[in-house]
Amino acid sequence: MSALHLEGIAPSDIADDAPLFGEGLGLDSVDALELVVSMEKTFGVGVPNSEVAGKALRTVNTIHDYILEKREKVGQTGEKVDKPA
Repeated sequence: MSALHLEGIAPSDIADDAPLFGEGLGLDSVDALELVVSMEKTFGVGVPNSEVAGKALRTVNTIHDYILEKREKVGQTGEKVDKPA
């Protein structure tokens, strides 16, 4: 997460249900893009649009759940899921 704007915040200080954007950790749209790119590279899971991103990138837990859900589908089909159009 070094590319995100989280200077001075240790990973252990980030609660799993803490909001990542706005009043939470204060991440911005550039950070959201970094998260999406990292998810694609690391887990082969894409985020097809801003509506899905808004739901999937709310907290550490929502990212975790989204990746697990999509990876399960990848395992079933063998293809990447939710690639942007």
